[in-house]
Amino acid sequence: MLGKVVEETIGAVEIPELHLESGKVLKNVKQVYAMYGSPNADETILVCHALTGSHHAAGPDVPGLPEAWWDPLIGPGKAINTDRFRVMCFNVLGSPYGSTSPLSIHDDGKPYGMRFPVISVRDIVKAQREALKILGIDELTCVIGGSLGGMQALEWAVSYPEAVKSAIVIAAPAYTYPQAIAFNEVQRQAIMADPRWNGGDYYGGSPPERGLAIARMLAMITYRSEESFVKKYMRELAFGAPWDWNGKFKIETYIHHHGKKLVQRFDANCYLYLTRAMDLHDIGQGRGGVKAALSRFKGRLLAIGISSDLLFPNWQVEEIALMAKEVGLRACYDEIESGNGHDAFLIDFDQLDEMIRGFLARCTKNDRRD
Repeated sequence: MLGKVVEETIGAVEIPELHLESGKVLKNVKQVYAMYGSPNADETILVCHALTGSHHAAGPDVPGLPEAWWDPLIGPGKAINTDRFRVMCFNVLGSPYGSTSPLSIHDDGKPYGMRFPVISVRDIVKAQREALKILGIDELTCVIGGSLGGMQALEWAVSYPEAVKSAIVIAAPAYTYPQAIAFNEVQRQAIMADPRWNGGDYYGGSPPERGLAIARMLAMITYRSEESFVKKYMRELAFGAPWDWNGKFKIETYIHHHGKKLVQRFDANCYLYLTRAMDLHDIGQGRGGVKAALSRFKGRLLAIGISSDLLFPNWQVEEIALMAKEVGLRACYDEIESGNGHDAFLIDFDQLDEMIRGFLARCTKNDRRD
């Protein structure tokens, strides 16, 4: 069973109007999605991707999309079992992989660029909710995601508690703390300082590759840990001499490599908008605070932190479970013990497999809500 290849169907729906948290309205919103498992399954799991991921969460490579990010966890007999569940993953609003974004064409026939409205995680989730309605899916057995995906999972639980039976929030806080916002702002400024950014109006010309690469270089430092850098690179030289500017430490070549990789597949304006959406994340905003927001949810909640996470430290994730328990939720906390930093949710699949598989086993279709 474990050797079976997961089958993937990629599609899209169009939402006539989407009213955003800012008060602005987006029309003819396109939501691209991937579906795994039987389209007629009784139970649906929604998997949410992180910042530069896509709806292609599992299966063989798809031209034009980044490689699948959770293939070890999604498929026949795997933790997110497509023999039992219909598994959905949307490309988030604002992402360059097909859904409506700054790359989309405005009424004047040109890409939105920076005319695209600022969006929030709440808007991203609202778009997914509307898309699922169009697809005829009204209830989710579980919503699961890490990082920006974890923010979506938590927002789903409190925005649409009637539609969500359970949620798994991985490496994401109830609201974004100042240090993470600061990291994101430096990344945005790197993009905006690139002369080729041109106020976001670079389509049809040369994109701000250097700015986006530098942004990704900083991001990679927050995605890993000091422990992982010491273990892999310490102070080893990659080439050249340390007293010459053409000499590079291995850690320098590592972050340069990832900067160049992202430039080949991601849009700079989309990066600006999605990091801003992460900054705006706060499930308590307009709901009387985090505890009041969590009290809206009546299902099961699992929060999973990472022991070496620099971007969203484990205590920020654990406090979700603690506050949820205080308002009477059936919530628990677990932790990935890893030196891989924030990216552990994309690396330490053995631990995640056990946690997700065990949690879903307790959230069956006939689970009593006692």
